[in-house]
Amino acid sequence: MMILLIRRKWILGSVVLLLTAATVLSFYAKPPAVAALSYIELSKSEMIILDAGHGGSDGGAVSEDGTPESGINLAIAQRLQDFFVLMGRETMLTRTSAASLADPDSATLRQEKVSDTKNRVALINSVSGGSLISIHQNTLPGHPSVHGAQVFYGKTATSDVRARFVQESLNSAVNQGNEKASKPIGSDIYIMAHVSCPAILVECGFLSNSSETKLLLDPVYQTKLAVAIGCGYLQYG
Repeated sequence: MMILLIRRKWILGSVVLLLTAATVLSFYAKPPAVAALSYIELSKSEMIILDAGHGGSDGGAVSEDGTPESGINLAIAQRLQDFFVLMGRETMLTRTSAASLADPDSATLRQEKVSDTKNRVALINSVSGGSLISIHQNTLPGHPSVHGAQVFYGKTATSDVRARFVQESLNSAVNQGNEKASKPIGSDIYIMAHVSCPAILVECGFLSNSSETKLLLDPVYQTKLAVAIGCGYLQYG
């Protein structure tokens, strides 16, 4: 019962935060004017898999003050899950805590990373009729002024269209004056190269930019990102 009450309070809190993101929600009511895009039917039975990147000993990218991306990724993924639940969509998280998906006998950080990524791919590919949104943070230490959210897409059909809608949404919500284009992801990103479902990866911001790092740690901004990603993803659904 206590867990249910905590969960309800979390969802209610998310609803309040969602309402503060008025500009994003109004954007959802009016799809972006992108003539090159065609609307694609997103089945309401499709399982949206939310992957919070990294975890465990692998913190991922790290800010100048030592903040790892793994916790931020999870916070945004959880808010994104709440958004989709409110919109009546089926979702699942690849991880729900700070721990990774690595096998417990992983002895080194490298072994943990390899085990974690392979286990994520196995989990994602085991879901029938799934689609993937992987949440990450970027870094470019030599260029601390670079900032903004960018979407990358995998090789599976419709991944590119989904990415372009999400990118348009993020450009309107958080990238104004700093618009970016969605791009195909390199084959060196193991998870994106090996999943069999439609897949996008969202780099929500740059931890090498101190101002953006502060935003990424702000729960209200995390919710704004989640709403923007969710709205973009459902534009064709």
